[in-house]
Amino acid sequence: MQAAWMIAASLFFALMSVCIKYASPYFGPLEIVCYRGAIGIVFMGMLARSRGIGLATPVPMMHVWRNLIGVAALAAWFYGIAHLPLATAMTLNYMSGVWVAAFLLCGTLLTGRIADLRRQGPLVLAVMAAFAGVMMLLRPTLAQDQLFAGLIALISGLLSALAYIQVAALGRVGEPAARTVFYFSAGAALAGGIGMLFVERHPLHSVHALWLLPIGVLAALGQLCMTRAYTRGATMIVANLQYSGIVFAALFGLLLFGERIEPIGWLGMATIIASGIVATILRARALPNLPAEEH
Repeated sequence: MQAAWMIAASLFFALMSVCIKYASPYFGPLEIVCYRGAIGIVFMGMLARSRGIGLATPVPMMHVWRNLIGVAALAAWFYGIAHLPLATAMTLNYMSGVWVAAFLLCGTLLTGRIADLRRQGPLVLAVMAAFAGVMMLLRPTLAQDQLFAGLIALISGLLSALAYIQVAALGRVGEPAARTVFYFSAGAALAGGIGMLFVERHPLHSVHALWLLPIGVLAALGQLCMTRAYTRGATMIVANLQYSGIVFAALFGLLLFGERIEPIGWLGMATIIASGIVATILRARALPNLPAEEH
């Protein structure tokens, strides 16, 4: 049953990406981030209240740091969705799991534990294979002048990994998931709202604004399903099932937007997924309590 919750979460996140794709010609990334956050505030506030979870936090600065990184990751991902095929943007963002493994290896190097690094040979190979997959996935974008968008989407995965580590720290100090997601939504609304002061703003009284509502609702539903999957299921199975979101995104991109990916791009995508699964399994031995990633 928990596997079904994770697949449902991946489907919701993929559907959210579809809505972002439709909204992007009419709203900028910062506007979408702001409205996604505002809707999330209402949704998560109601959820926290229904569960009797207070919103006062004893660690406000941890939330500030997590939000600074997480909101930047969100804006970068939304930019990637607007300018890349859905499956490409989704895959590059899901590199966050590989980035966490890369951070783990870097920490081993910086502390001089070379012997430990040798024992982590399979993890090193998985990380190297993932970045080889990135090169294959980004190669078709060169011919389509999408390299900048591809790099931004790749950075979104890097920033998501940093936010992922901070979410783990919040979990260790006892912060409920609903409170963490609520403050993340508040941070997104605030940062997006401030950013909108410096960019062109678009009116909300058009029919295109209707795409903004499902973005926030689908994001919240995806987060809830993913949290339920991680709290009640086998972590390794659930963590690897998140990559089903890439499959959903590829299908939606093909059916709804007529997106075509070159064979080398598909090979790169498959390499990244396989490397991410291997890295997730190997990484869990070193970081067994790392919680779900957020979108």
